Amino acid sequence: MTEIGPFLSILQSCLELFFLSEKTRRQGRPEISQNTHTTALMARRFSIFVFAVVVAGALVQSSKAETHEVGDDMEWTVPQNGAVAYQNWAARQIFRTGDVLEFEFTTGQHDVAKVTKAAFDACNSTSPIEHRTTGPANFTLATSGEHYFICTVDQHCSLGQKLAVNVSTVRAEIEYTVGDSKGWTVPDGGAATYQNWAANKTFMVGDSLKFNFTTGSHNVAEVTKANFDSCNGANAIDTETDGPADLDLDTVGEHYFICTFSNHCSLGQKLAVNVTARSSTTPATPATPSSPSPSGSTTPASPSPSGSATPTSPSPNSPNSAPSVAVAGLSATLLSVAAAALLY
Repeated sequence: MTEIGPFLSILQSCLELFFLSEKTRRQGRPEISQNTHTTALMARRFSIFVFAVVVAGALVQSSKAETHEVGDDMEWTVPQNGAVAYQNWAARQIFRTGDVLEFEFTTGQHDVAKVTKAAFDACNSTSPIEHRTTGPANFTLATSGEHYFICTVDQHCSLGQKLAVNVSTVRAEIEYTVGDSKGWTVPDGGAATYQNWAANKTFMVGDSLKFNFTTGSHNVAEVTKANFDSCNGANAIDTETDGPADLDLDTVGEHYFICTFSNHCSLGQKLAVNVTARSSTTPATPATPSSPSPSGSTTPASPSPSGSATPTSPSPNSPNSAPSVAVAGLSATLLSVAAAALLY
């Protein structure tokens, strides 16, 4: 969850300043000079303004994507009390599109596989949707609905090492790490590596791409479709030479990225993504970008279905409505109040 302790400390200081200046104003003692009165009035107005801005900032920050550490201190292991352990953990959470599940486990002792509802119920590890064997492992909840995870080692799933989460439709901004643990490099599998990485993701305006690479060994350039197809780094739209590099996806449509180092692009170090407009409902299946050269590009595809039964829902006291709407409304109200106070 987002920590707002620093915001509360600032709010307390602002309120103290406000009440002090208000007390001075109300006393209206004649011996107070005009300069002192003016200073107190300015302090009062400033404290109200800072109060509104800080609260608005805290609320906006709280609407960002969250990382959920699965099981908290229990981590990802065979629980002592069976599957109810992770059921209870999930019931205390609110999962939204864009959030991340972090599975902490010892490599070689456990793993984590995303599976269908049927496979989850049967603890069947055949044909998982995704499978991670190195801990810790992160899964981005890119779509709303039900998502199911199990450990495929021995009888761990049947002993309770399984997790079902229900993701609401609020779509937070996501920072995607290109290639995940592989980073941004010349891939062993050629262009298909980054095609497959992008295929099950939905990119929206406001999201960003993090390219992890060693400065001096690689770079990342955003280029046109024609230059992407021909692996031509000339006249790039933007080039980042220091790693890691963060690039914002701030426009709808197709975006193309290559490494301009010798032959890196032709060997598969290239990425194409299709960015759609932001939505507060279930993300639509991304449109297919124009076909690139035979060396490959990304064609985002629909994520595999994850079942139809409803897993454990958040507790009744947890808000289920879209918080981004509430945040925007309350933030606007606070700023309006601050503006009115400045004119008072």
